[in-house]
Amino acid sequence: MLEGVSGKTQLYGLIGSPVGHSGSPAMYNYGFEQLGIDAVYLAFDVQIDEVEQAIQSVRTFNMPGGNVTMPCKGEAAKYMDELSPAAQMVGAINTFQNKDGKLTGHITDGIGFVDNLKANNVDPKGKKFIVLGTGGAATAIQVQLAIEEAAAIDIFNIKDDFFVKGEETVERIKKFYPDLAVAIHDLGDAELLKQKIAEADVLVNGTTVGMGEGSTRTPISDTSMLHEKLVVADAVYNPPVTQLIKDAREKGCDTVTGEGMLLGQGKAAFEIFTGQPLPTKEK
Repeated sequence: MLEGVSGKTQLYGLIGSPVGHSGSPAMYNYGFEQLGIDAVYLAFDVQIDEVEQAIQSVRTFNMPGGNVTMPCKGEAAKYMDELSPAAQMVGAINTFQNKDGKLTGHITDGIGFVDNLKANNVDPKGKKFIVLGTGGAATAIQVQLAIEEAAAIDIFNIKDDFFVKGEETVERIKKFYPDLAVAIHDLGDAELLKQKIAEADVLVNGTTVGMGEGSTRTPISDTSMLHEKLVVADAVYNPPVTQLIKDAREKGCDTVTGEGMLLGQGKAAFEIFTGQPLPTKEK
């Protein structure tokens, strides 16, 4: 709280642009207040060419930690002293911790996704996954599934510039997990997609397709591919129930919506830079 700010108050912050819409300051300042932590969390509008200077300011002001959002996640990773294994594989960070002047970068998007799966009684270990997309969220999910010992990860993306990024992700995962069955395929190959979905336990939408209130777009237009033994999870949280989730429910699939992933990644980040669980408001 502002009235509690003193000469000893620690500064945490969010780096990225735009940040005016972010819910992180409200969430984390509530956590500090509930736990009695003398700290304040602010959002800083930082362009990608200002990241190096911003990270130097983290060191100068001895900020204990904070977060990084788009478009700065990949650039910020370059200025960390150390990266977590997940951040190394993703090639980006969304959370940093400053311990005795040493900056460690983490990525918690995948943790939030997996925690959301587990909260819905889906344990990734030993399961076959289809992940649609190769953007930031999808990549973090793919990496965390590897860490969680998934049996197989088949990535599908259209043949665009991001396809190459997906190929690079596959190679990085293989360096850490050489025995994992992980591969990337062309999303335009409908027959292969249908075959892989038939064999899969979980289908994940890691793209932005379906985002936006009232959107009827879906990454799986042929709903005959969906089967009742399939769990369908969506990283999109706005709207809370996407067209993909609606279609999956009509086909008898168990579903996992995206809101839990959003909260989960925030909770994981808070615990990394404070060492304490994030209190949440009771409904």
